[in-house]
Amino acid sequence: MKKLLLATTATVLMAGVAGAEEIKLGVLLGFTGPLESITPHMAAGAELAMKEVSDSGKFMGGTTVTSVRGDSTCVDAAAATAAAERLVTADKVAAIIGADCSGVTGAVLQNVARPNGIGMISASATSPALSDAEDDGLFFRTAPSDARQGVVMSDVLMARGVKSVAITYTNNDYGKGLAESFQKAYEAAGGKVTISAAHEDGKADYSAEVAALAAAGGDVLVVAGYVDQGGKGVIQASLDSGAFSTFFLPDGMYGDALIAAIGDGLNGSYGTVPGTDSAGSATFAEMGKAAGFDPTSSYTGESYDAAALMLLAMAAANSTNAKDWTAKVNDIANAPGEPIMPGELGKALDLIAAGTDIDYVGATALELIGPGESAGSFREYTVKDGAFVTDGFR
Repeated sequence: MKKLLLATTATVLMAGVAGAEEIKLGVLLGFTGPLESITPHMAAGAELAMKEVSDSGKFMGGTTVTSVRGDSTCVDAAAATAAAERLVTADKVAAIIGADCSGVTGAVLQNVARPNGIGMISASATSPALSDAEDDGLFFRTAPSDARQGVVMSDVLMARGVKSVAITYTNNDYGKGLAESFQKAYEAAGGKVTISAAHEDGKADYSAEVAALAAAGGDVLVVAGYVDQGGKGVIQASLDSGAFSTFFLPDGMYGDALIAAIGDGLNGSYGTVPGTDSAGSATFAEMGKAAGFDPTSSYTGESYDAAALMLLAMAAANSTNAKDWTAKVNDIANAPGEPIMPGELGKALDLIAAGTDIDYVGATALELIGPGESAGSFREYTVKDGAFVTDGFR
């Protein structure tokens, strides 16, 4: 690896930087697959932070940051691993933002990141299993674990007086982890789970799955699936058969594409998605709209925060070498320090250069806990008149 010659009063060599004018970050997300309708907005969020840092001219002596996209597919571990390997070996990325879905994220972590010493920050991989994964200190996430989301889901349903539910979940790490964490919390709160059954993505007909769910019964069907895949199919089959009329929609089911596909039948359903009513969230929403993407789409703020946190940690470490910058992530993300909001990355770089501590608050009121994952807050919403309407935050 070449070293970056800083334009300072003295000649300083910084280890781990790919060139004097540019570093590359991989954006490894499911541009095809069951989340392809929300992925472009996530990528745009991450790339907005990269542009902000580059445009400031204050990152590592004026070094620019370039995004290199890779397709994780969300569900194909082999394809995601191959895409990550290309990012590292062919594109020479310094780090990876992603992956998105939990199963492929775990595969990339073990098969690419750890063997190559590449740091990763995921904005949306939420499986509780990732909290305990061997990562050599290389893996972080700006999304909260589904261990937290399961409790929030239970709280929302109990507050609405729902005492029995059926659960359908996509048959992978994300679906299983969320279904299990929710069921544990819901039953502990006094709720009854009539059935918890997996569904496979990519099927044309979900009538058999819905028949089993309907036979078990429940006031609400909890759909721990994907907005562009099996979860959508189960909802449509439920409505067509009259099996269920109200659905609980966690993060993987949040997206305008679902409303467009299902139509009025979705009115009255509700759910949760990571979100906050913080000042940083409002600022990020304005920035996203100005940049031409939907900042309210799932995990856009988390994606901005992942890229921003990564770059600020590199600046604090004076290096893009993973063993250096990953040691700075928790310090940058948490108090004490000068709070940093979206749009203030240039200010943050000035403070870092001056030796002043910063506390990156970002678009999602970020606070890292435990093994480097977001403590997390969630937005509760209801579908009303064909739109997602915010009910509150938890």
